[in-house]
Amino acid sequence: MRIAVFSTKRYDREALERANRSHGHVISYFEPRLTSETVVLARGYDAVCPFVNDQVTAPVIAALAEGGARLLTLRSAGFNHVDLRAAHEHDVVVTRVPAYSPHAVAEHAAGIILTLNRKLHRAYARVREGNFSLDGLLGFDLRGRTVGVAGTGKIGTVFCRIMAGFGCRVVAHDPYPSDEVRELGVEYVELGALFERSDIIALHLPLTPETHHLVDAEAIERMKKGVMLINTSRGGLVDTRAMIDGLKSGKVGALGLDVYEEEADLFFEDLSGTVIQDDVFARLLTFPNVFITGHQGFFTREALDNIAGTVLANASAFEKGDGDLHVVTLEEVRGRS
Repeated sequence: MRIAVFSTKRYDREALERANRSHGHVISYFEPRLTSETVVLARGYDAVCPFVNDQVTAPVIAALAEGGARLLTLRSAGFNHVDLRAAHEHDVVVTRVPAYSPHAVAEHAAGIILTLNRKLHRAYARVREGNFSLDGLLGFDLRGRTVGVAGTGKIGTVFCRIMAGFGCRVVAHDPYPSDEVRELGVEYVELGALFERSDIIALHLPLTPETHHLVDAEAIERMKKGVMLINTSRGGLVDTRAMIDGLKSGKVGALGLDVYEEEADLFFEDLSGTVIQDDVFARLLTFPNVFITGHQGFFTREALDNIAGTVLANASAFEKGDGDLHVVTLEEVRGRS
């Protein structure tokens, strides 16, 4: 197949080229994001490979279909950036990478917790300046703390196992409780109870209309004073302005983000020589108890190779009509109405 890959970085190309040795597709790499302005680049391609911040809207899908594309092979697990109804209407098949490396994201979330708790980011900066004072770096033992996990899919399950290994009490919420998670000693509770009981809350949920701004002002009000919140899933799960109010009041004691609801114009780019125009994001950066990474939770060698391999295996299965094809089904489309 002829595949157009958008939002391409060097590491994407390297991983896809390695994976393509066993597939033989003709791949073109485009650095820009897929948008209504750049969709013309995909004309004449059989398949298009977008990333998480590409804008796969109804007009874009219509243009892709008109240009000959029959497949959207996403290089992500989430598909909230795709207009699934439009894809169905234009007979464009959408596939995804359901599990590239749950360990990568879960371990990153755990790393953010350790960084915020023991102030590792601040300690690193101090030591490089010759400041070895411990004032302001006091943390707490994770053992015995209550960690609330919202979402116990593959990533959430691995995260539960990591936190249980630290000796934490783990409570969880998920519409579909897991026996594997229960066997770890995790207690499933209602979401409100999770907010109220947890010292640390970690979000491992997809972004849907139902989960948009799951953590809003009302949810924050229910949380313990000084709660630590971690989001490595999708930025839209958190109402950022409400979170800033929570940080200012002290209700939120620490915030760790690998995602941000308006990240599309920020993350994956080098903006070190420019002035950031997003005032809300800039406000977040002023808090000493906020730690942000630029959507790198997935970013391990294993994950990149798994993503590339699944993306191209989806394309091969679609082309040949044989093999595993990880399709976003019509039921999933309807489930988001």
